[in-house]
Amino acid sequence: MLPTLDELLKEFQDLEDWEERYDYLIDLGKQLPELPPELKTPENIVKGCMSTVWLATSIQQSDSGGKQVRIQADSDALIVKGLIVALLAVFDRRSPEEILQLDENQYFAQLGLNQHLSPQRRNGLFAMVKRVKQLSLEAASQN
Repeated sequence: MLPTLDELLKEFQDLEDWEERYDYLIDLGKQLPELPPELKTPENIVKGCMSTVWLATSIQQSDSGGKQVRIQADSDALIVKGLIVALLAVFDRRSPEEILQLDENQYFAQLGLNQHLSPQRRNGLFAMVKRVKQLSLEAASQN
């Protein structure tokens, strides 16, 4: 079971230094469910990532009857898989409107991702964020 955002934030607070957090991200990456082969298509590749990242989103009905964004993603790099888990903790199962109002930088800063990721990995993470927000914008405009 992947961690919730609160669980992720708490775990990162409990870890002593960035090296431990980096190892934890790798462990999280190992827990990421594999993306079904039919979703590993050229259309689902996130441009701007150093590693290959596939990101597929869909809009589903939530238990409360509204729309929610569902995200499935995978990568060929373990650390990026860990970053995907962080991305899922922030965005998955939220309404398109919630996603558009979220300040993901706040959460990524709390996790230390803003200052400890290489510029290329940070660019890749924000390329994934941009893709999720674009789908959310399209879904919200269809209401």
